[in-house]
Amino acid sequence: MIFDTLANAGRYAALHRGFPRAFEFLRGSDLKALAPGRYPLDGDKLIAIVETVAARSRDAAKLECHRKYIDIQLVLDGTDEMGWKPLCDCREPLADYHSEKDIQFFRDAPASWIATPPGAFCIFFPEDAHAPLVGTGEIRKVILKVAAATA
Repeated sequence: MIFDTLANAGRYAALHRGFPRAFEFLRGSDLKALAPGRYPLDGDKLIAIVETVAARSRDAAKLECHRKYIDIQLVLDGTDEMGWKPLCDCREPLADYHSEKDIQFFRDAPASWIATPPGAFCIFFPEDAHAPLVGTGEIRKVILKVAAATA
């Protein structure tokens, strides 16, 4: 898991072959002008999802993980207090992994919480369980789904 601001995104471009294009999109787009929705940027290898969602409480948030995609979650408005826990420490799945939707949920409590303000992002790798959209009011964010497989 990585937590930083968009101003420092260049530090992470070398971590994955899909990251340079992902960060180029985040830095070079008028993100606040994008309507909520799904934007394929490179087929199924890189997808942007723009959303404005009512925040939920910590108790209502469920840890989730993805196997096929890395999430880069950039907050645009509001503060998203994202929960995090290493996937290997999650012991209480709510259901089996759903391959088609690339998601599995857990009832485990996060090990820590990261208050992510506008202009900051979290990167969640397949080994990171995370519980996003925690806070008050509405949270507007862009989530980049970067295919984890590099081939």
